[in-house]
Amino acid sequence: MRGRTFAFAAIIAATAHCAASAQAQRPPALPDARIVVAGEGSVRVAPDYAQIRSGVGSHAKTAKEATDINSKAMAAIAAALVNAGIAQKDIQTSRFSLQPVYAQAQGNSEAKLTGFSVSNQVTVTIRQIGKVSDILDLLIASGATNVGGVEFLHDDPSKALDQAREAAFADARRKAELYAHTSGLTLGRVAWITEDAGYAGPVPLARASLAMVPVPISAGEDTLQARVTVGFDVAP
Repeated sequence: MRGRTFAFAAIIAATAHCAASAQAQRPPALPDARIVVAGEGSVRVAPDYAQIRSGVGSHAKTAKEATDINSKAMAAIAAALVNAGIAQKDIQTSRFSLQPVYAQAQGNSEAKLTGFSVSNQVTVTIRQIGKVSDILDLLIASGATNVGGVEFLHDDPSKALDQAREAAFADARRKAELYAHTSGLTLGRVAWITEDAGYAGPVPLARASLAMVPVPISAGEDTLQARVTVGFDVAP
């Protein structure tokens, strides 16, 4: 009987421990608020740098021959980029593949190996936005068989995002004041604020493929957006 008492006590203790652990892991609930609104803000900023994806595809009867041809072509492209002022650290291999090529099988016969295909892709970072068009021309003239596209990026968007956040909070307060006034209430202090982490940041813009697309290229501006949800108390 004594053993059963100890076992029962141990079960109760384990259950209490699990409940306490679950309570500790549960995120704290937001304080009660009388008026809850979402606010959005945005700011337009010019990009700081650009990236171009480009590379060479080669075909030959043997893997070594295809690799040698491709390596020579990529070396010429890299040398041209460096001569144009692109730092070596800004030329990064993003994809390399070597694959066998087979002729289509006829009837019940097996597919026949006809050669090998090599693809080498690099991502080129351009720190001077004004040189994007020149680099595109250079890549094609140097033997690039494909140019995947251009992406304009921001080195440090945090300051611009802070402006968007301020605008988002101001938008939330404006809405809350409107609702309070319409309801005959007086808006009180801010009870809590949450930011939609998946919302803040540059708005993704479609970047057209630039393989053999006429230049010049315009960097333009990107829109950075922030969204917050704010809970307000009501003044007595």
